[in-house]
Amino acid sequence: MSTIDNKTPQYASEKQEIADVADAERAYSVTSDEIDPIAVSKLRRKIDWHLIPLISVLYLCSFLDRVNIGNAKVAGLEDDVALTPSEYNWALSIFFIGYVLFEIPSNILLKKMGPRKWITIVMIAWGTIMMAMAAVTNAAGLLAARFFLGLAESGLFPGSVYLISLWYTRSEQALRNGLFFSTATMAGAFGGVLAYGIAQMDGIQGLHGWQWIFILEGLPTVLLTIVVFFYLPDFPATAYFLNNTEKELAVKRLVIDAGPATQTEFSWKQFRAVFIDWKVYMHMITYILNATPLYSLSLFFPSIVQGFKFSPLTTQAMTAPAYIIACLFTIICAFSSDRFRERGLHYSLPTFLGCLGYILLIITKDSSTIVRYVSLTITAIGVFSSVPPMLSWFTTNIGGHTKRGVATAAIISFGNIGGAIGGQIYRAPDAKNGFVRGHTICACMMGISGVLILVMKYFLQRENKRRANLTPEEYAREAEGEDLCDNHPGFTYYT
Repeated sequence: MSTIDNKTPQYASEKQEIADVADAERAYSVTSDEIDPIAVSKLRRKIDWHLIPLISVLYLCSFLDRVNIGNAKVAGLEDDVALTPSEYNWALSIFFIGYVLFEIPSNILLKKMGPRKWITIVMIAWGTIMMAMAAVTNAAGLLAARFFLGLAESGLFPGSVYLISLWYTRSEQALRNGLFFSTATMAGAFGGVLAYGIAQMDGIQGLHGWQWIFILEGLPTVLLTIVVFFYLPDFPATAYFLNNTEKELAVKRLVIDAGPATQTEFSWKQFRAVFIDWKVYMHMITYILNATPLYSLSLFFPSIVQGFKFSPLTTQAMTAPAYIIACLFTIICAFSSDRFRERGLHYSLPTFLGCLGYILLIITKDSSTIVRYVSLTITAIGVFSSVPPMLSWFTTNIGGHTKRGVATAAIISFGNIGGAIGGQIYRAPDAKNGFVRGHTICACMMGISGVLILVMKYFLQRENKRRANLTPEEYAREAEGEDLCDNHPGFTYYT
């Protein structure tokens, strides 16, 4: 039986890293020995401190850079670049075309190159593009920049979700995804306050306020690449911050948690299995139904708030409170999902709350500013809180490293088409009547998504019950073959 020894280099080649993980997992795949819960707790805290804060900051930068165009619009981008309303909407949508096209190739490259190197590369690319957007002078330049920004950013989000699934057991992933994703809401809050300050730099060095927004919000991304290259861990079996005993424990507990779905080598059979799995398509549909309101709300949040009769500068500041409250509820929902080891209700209930929020925005369109702002806050809570259970549901229910990596990218890639759709939902002429049409579309999408989530939960519960009642002969027959992943009868789905 082979184990991880003292010869494991601090930064092994990525091919060797994958081989080490596979070797270690085979070593433990036949045992379910008791592991020390105190040692596991210490290990988990150590992993948390070395992984979650870093990828959370990276996603904050990523989300800030993709949605700050909304703040730039309030700061005068539309007028200075002579954008028509239609061109502005397409500038929002085209980002997600590049984003969707490259997500699956990006996750494959991340697995082959290792997270540390690959994420460093994509960060340099998107940070540079972000800063260069300050130089655009017409619609064509803005559209081109937004397309390539999406292409570059596509490597971070699915890669980070996949990375969390490789470091944490299934019952631990929702909270970590929640902490990681909550920075999206913090980006909205922080971005509004930051834009409020930066917009007042209008005229310095002959630059407009929106140009300074692009420059100063893209710069941290480029600077952070140094930290990422030296400190982002790749895989548990080769982590620089773990000793040999901790590496063995990190791998062993993941293998025990995965049950029979421990395949680590790249497999074309697993790759093909992604596209014949009904669960992948269900997750794609619910993801796009939730992602469309998520991105439309994020991109147009300043415009919606400005419709409450605030001045441009006050609008930037007033985007923060709703985002901060949504952030808190996002973390609470994620914690509860892991605490009760439940995904479906934690995904569907916030989705229905978001639907209710949009309905309230329609009903209260002629009400006072406070009432409308409370309605918008309820909407934000529902829209953002549904995401961590959503992300954790498909990563915990898809076994095998190749299948999980490709499925994660495929689901997120398809779902992010919702970003392209979201960029078209709120149209400039609709601002006069409180964006009723956009709110109606989003309410319908979230309502349908909530129903489909409950349907999927029912079918997964039924499959778990069927597997639990298999006779020994039926179990043996279904367990035959290789690369079964989550189709193995010993695999239990989270519902």
